[in-house]
Amino acid sequence: MKTKKSFLKYLPTIFPAVLWMLGFFVIPLFFIVVVSFSTRGEVGDIIYKFTLDNYLKLLNPLYINIFMKSIVIAIYTTVLCLLLGYPFAFIISNVNKKFKPLLLLLIILPFWTNSLVRTYAMIVLLRTEGIINTVLINLHIINVPLNLMYNNTAVMIGMLYMMFPFMVLPLYTSIEKLDKKVLDAASDLGAPPIYKFLKVTLPLTKGGIISGSILVFIPTLGLFFVTDLMGGSKVILMSNLIKNQFLTARDWPFGSAISVVLIIVMLSIIIYNSRVHGTNGTKEVL
Repeated sequence: MKTKKSFLKYLPTIFPAVLWMLGFFVIPLFFIVVVSFSTRGEVGDIIYKFTLDNYLKLLNPLYINIFMKSIVIAIYTTVLCLLLGYPFAFIISNVNKKFKPLLLLLIILPFWTNSLVRTYAMIVLLRTEGIINTVLINLHIINVPLNLMYNNTAVMIGMLYMMFPFMVLPLYTSIEKLDKKVLDAASDLGAPPIYKFLKVTLPLTKGGIISGSILVFIPTLGLFFVTDLMGGSKVILMSNLIKNQFLTARDWPFGSAISVVLIIVMLSIIIYNSRVHGTNGTKEVL
């Protein structure tokens, strides 16, 4: 009885959140799942007739290659963000306190600008007549402009630029929580700096590494606009394939099937992380 009264007490507070989740997450997701088992009509309409053809179509080698390429680019982006982000987060956590707000502001600042605007800014830098090529040519470092756009390299740069803050912030939080006494103890015991980092700092910041990696890897699979703008028609990933099915081909059932598969992959990664590394890393992500 007491539990029921406690639930009724908090009902007015949680009801708007529950209503929001039902209206903008659960119901649309349920609709996507239903449509994924439906059939496309002749004019692009949806025929609610149960079929597995949309999922069987994904077994086509063409779509398997696109899926694998998406996973590879997401992994590369995650690894690069980690390799570049960890030193950056480590430096921020160890600088003078009066400089920390400024450095954190530099990380958060990109969030204040629309993602499309930031992507176009990268295009201005990387295109053939862009700032990078112009400077290198004027300095006589190169004679011919570098091909930095509309290829996998451009997509990787764009993804790295977009996802870098998502890696740095969890890493900074994890490193900032480190007990300095543990590091001092390792130094007193004669541990060299590299050994102290590998055996003490790195294991103790594992939660931040896992959280940052998930926060980078999962969104990277869905950033279709970066691939569209910086990869052109030469680079097609799962996110672009989904977008094309909904907006161009008007094959909503097939696009929904791809979306469901991508959601299953993302959920599998989160569940695997929670079971292998415990719930701490997952809680930090969520």
